[in-house]
Amino acid sequence: MGRGQPVGWAAHRRAVDTLKASYAAIPLGDTVRLAKKTSNLFRPRAEVHHGLDVSGLGGVIEVDPAARTAEVQGMCTYEDLVDATLPHGLMPLVVPQLRTITLGGAVTGLGIEATSFRHGLPHESVLELDILTGAGEVLTVRPDNEHAQLFEAFPNSLGSLGYATRLRIELMPIAAGVRTRNVRFDELDDLLDVVGEVMKTGQYEGRTVDVMDGVVFRPGESYLVLGHFTDEPGPSSDYTGQDIYYRSLRAKATDRLAAYDYLWRWDTDWFWCSAAFGAQVPAVRRLWPRRYRRSDVYHRIVRLENRYGLAAKVGRWRGELDRERVVQDVELPLERTGDFLRWFAREVPMAPIWLCPLRLREREWPLYPMHAGQAYVNVGFWGTVPIEPGRADGDVNRLIEDKVFELGGHKSLYSDAYYDRETFDRLYGGPAYRAAKDRYDPGHRLTDLYDKVVGRR
Repeated sequence: MGRGQPVGWAAHRRAVDTLKASYAAIPLGDTVRLAKKTSNLFRPRAEVHHGLDVSGLGGVIEVDPAARTAEVQGMCTYEDLVDATLPHGLMPLVVPQLRTITLGGAVTGLGIEATSFRHGLPHESVLELDILTGAGEVLTVRPDNEHAQLFEAFPNSLGSLGYATRLRIELMPIAAGVRTRNVRFDELDDLLDVVGEVMKTGQYEGRTVDVMDGVVFRPGESYLVLGHFTDEPGPSSDYTGQDIYYRSLRAKATDRLAAYDYLWRWDTDWFWCSAAFGAQVPAVRRLWPRRYRRSDVYHRIVRLENRYGLAAKVGRWRGELDRERVVQDVELPLERTGDFLRWFAREVPMAPIWLCPLRLREREWPLYPMHAGQAYVNVGFWGTVPIEPGRADGDVNRLIEDKVFELGGHKSLYSDAYYDRETFDRLYGGPAYRAAKDRYDPGHRLTDLYDKVVGRR
């Protein structure tokens, strides 16, 4: 079946039955994990011999253009979801940056993008979902039914409370294109002042802002990308060829992208991380097929390096220092973001840095306790730093954790974490998590959240 083609309810029910049977077949005491081909996690994990069969749960069941909703299977990638909604002039309220992030993954692990200053996080547009729990049941979960506790605790539980098999989500209109302004700032505080203004008014210099994110190249050079949806005709930029999107922010004051290309503007070069594989060298880029210039390809290369350590061995042979992976997304209160960025520039030699403003839509969520009504900025940085003499692998990540905690922020849990259990419980809703865990996974068959994140199980 082609991308964007509905799978239908009958096929969905068969896939759920297959999933339940595969769960029942896993011996008690064995680690439970999804058997899927792609992952956007960055922490190494222990090997497992049994995986849940989710092979039939990767599609869109149906789109309702009148109600502006979609029924989506849990393992559906945002790439396939967008392919199904765009023909109707609709998009999910938040489309995370990378094509192979799954809807279920974004909801249970959190996601973010340039619409998040208006629409929050992906789980906030979920109206209803079916979850395979640790007890082996598939429950329909809503904020107003008997399973409201699970609905509230599911975001940021990372599969430790169950796996989404179906989600009903809100959709919103999107035009044919997105026109952007790339506004340069020499002072970080000036950029953050504009972020605050846009979050309060929804406008900049009298024009509606539908999307907003930014890039810091260095403390004295940063860009805020302010865009609005438009059906006005005109030429559109193409960043799947020789041109590279993040570099265009320095070269162009304004830009226009087709809606589809805008949604995946960061995927082609994995923001800027494709440089590590030579994919930004013009000669290499011309030889590198377009269909392989995408985040999941780069991620496979990283997984091979994690397994075999070839680049690390070459570096040691050259006499270079070993390197620590620093791949993190953190959320800071808007008023403390400047303090963090200046500290980061002094302490962590890494750039560029991604900025993505956000706020919760209406309510708070216990396992990721940001405050409703508070403006935040997501700060994303992805790379490696040398392990200086006298330091151990992980020390820079620990410094970052401590600073984010000091400034009243949180960090996403898709990568390395080093918290002790007491701090982790305080930051990530320990009491609410344990209550939901005891109710919906009474045998504790699914790996505990702390053991997954910090213990890398």
